[in-house]
Amino acid sequence: MNTESKKFLCNLLAQCGPSGFEETAQAVWVKRTKQFSDKVTRDVHGNAVGILNPKAPFKVMLAGHCDEIGFIVSHISNDGYLHIIPIGGIDTGVLPGSQVKVQTEKGWIDGVIGKKAIHLMEVEERRKVLPMKELWVDIGAKDRDDALKVTKVGDPISYAPNYLELRNNIFSSKGCDNKMGAFVVSEVQKILSQKKSKLKVGVYSVSTVQEEVGLRGATTSAFGIDPQAAIAVDVGFSSDTPGIDKRLVGEVSLGKGPILHCGPQINRVLGKLLETVAKKKKIPCQMSSLGRPGGTDTAAIQITRAGVATALISIPNRYMHTMVETCSTDDLVAASNLIAETILNITPKTDFVPK
Repeated sequence: MNTESKKFLCNLLAQCGPSGFEETAQAVWVKRTKQFSDKVTRDVHGNAVGILNPKAPFKVMLAGHCDEIGFIVSHISNDGYLHIIPIGGIDTGVLPGSQVKVQTEKGWIDGVIGKKAIHLMEVEERRKVLPMKELWVDIGAKDRDDALKVTKVGDPISYAPNYLELRNNIFSSKGCDNKMGAFVVSEVQKILSQKKSKLKVGVYSVSTVQEEVGLRGATTSAFGIDPQAAIAVDVGFSSDTPGIDKRLVGEVSLGKGPILHCGPQINRVLGKLLETVAKKKKIPCQMSSLGRPGGTDTAAIQITRAGVATALISIPNRYMHTMVETCSTDDLVAASNLIAETILNITPKTDFVPK
């Protein structure tokens, strides 16, 4: 991965933005993506769209959601502790001891998620995973009045930025789900802007919002764009860690390329085209099966208006929905190149009707 792309990746991961509060992440995405687009638009939900060849009647949409799981303040106790409810799917078992950021009207403030020390627990307590209502965020407030000076009910909370480079081009960070997708669709825009003379269709790269709470941004942006074909980019389960049942998710490892999928939400023509291009261009990829439409933007885009030819590309991810999600930059590069090369093979005459 080149220096400019790496800087963008790190900057994007440094932003905090649970579903419904994606503004800072979108600001970073728009600033970068507009350099490689004919124009960039925004909508009332917060979706950001980078467009190449806006006058082309045949439209290909790319979607990668920029929102992440998080929390929202539901109550402030008399002692000044913030009680929280989840935004998206949260594993409460990994929360105690986490560092977080609270987005307030006066800016971001730091906090930690606390629980009773293990030394003070009864034996039975130690065996239990606490429900979220029994956890709290400590911002160091003296009491409720002191806490109310800087925060209030309704303020969003994210895991604190924690990008960490590991070995073999592998990195760990909160928010890989799914700033990886937002990164890739911007990177595809960069690649295609340098090959624009070969581009025969309009490309609408969308950093979608509110995926973690119901694919909401993809639903509205796809309706507005009305594409003929679309590729969503999200993260997918790797199976290269202990305890994963490969009978369910297949053989998927970090660093061996993005995941291509077969299943009901994958248009047979577009899915085959991705496989053909990967083989022809010698781009590494892995295969996985999907028995149901699933919970990615693809599911919403596929049934927009009269229907869209859709495909899903996933970036292998370890430890999903934790604050230490782990991915490979090699997979990001391969996914970006594969999508770009596939779009260059699409023309207004491409027929996506399965036969």
